Order: sequence, then structure tokens, then C-alpha cells
Amino acid sequence: QVQLVESGGDSVQAGGSLRLSCAASGYAVSSNCMGWFRQAPGKEREGVATIWQFNVYTARTTYYADSVKGRFTISEDKAKNTLYLQMNSLKPEDTAMYYCAAAGRFCPRSLQPGTYNYWGQGTQVTVSS
Repeated sequence: QVQLVESGGDSVQAGGSLRLSCAASGYAVSSNCMGWFRQAPGKEREGVATIWQFNVYTARTTYYADSVKGRFTISEDKAKNTLYLQMNSLKPEDTAMYYCAAAGRFCPRSLQPGTYNYWGQGTQVTVSS
């Protein structure tokens, strides 16, 4: 049974930093496509960052939404089987519930929710101005 559990959400002031964690069980984070998404009240869920690999001949790599590029970093710890999202220079518009998600062994480069099969319960990030 796949389980993804996010943590690390908090309330911070604009310009601050947070690191979100997503602990996985029943699923190998470093061997599968993983992503971070967020959803603000009244808005659709949007992709923030992904670690992905298209097939056995391509490298595992990262990809970011333009809105977070240069500020957020997605990473993984194989030993801890945990996915991270380091968020710097936070802005009020980053306020949302943040979710980690998992797809299969290989996937296209995608920040679309439909690409991912498993989801965590989310962790709240609130950024005040």
C-alpha cells in the first residue's frame, strides 16, 4: 500500500523559507516520478515541481513551474525514502495547501495532476506580507 505523508508546512512572512517533506512508504521515491503540487482556495491544483524520467535511456531530472523557478528546489533522499521541496523567497501568492504526488517508474515531463496516481493529504503553507 502506497502512503505519502507531507509535513513542514507553516505560516511565514514574505521573503522567508520553508522545507516541505514527503515521507513515502510502499513506494520508492528515488525510483519513480514524483511531484509537488499546490492548491489555493477557489483555485485549481497546480504543479510546482517534479523529478521525472521518461524511459530507461534518459536521465532523471527536475522541472519547475515558471512561478517558482529559481526559488523552489525539489530533491530526494534515497536512504530516508523522502521527497523534499525547499522554498525560498516566499511570496504571499505561494499560500496554498501543498501536496506530494507519485507517478510510475517512467513518465512524461508533466505538472498535470492527471499524470500522478498517488497523493498525500497535504500540508498548509501560509505566507503573510
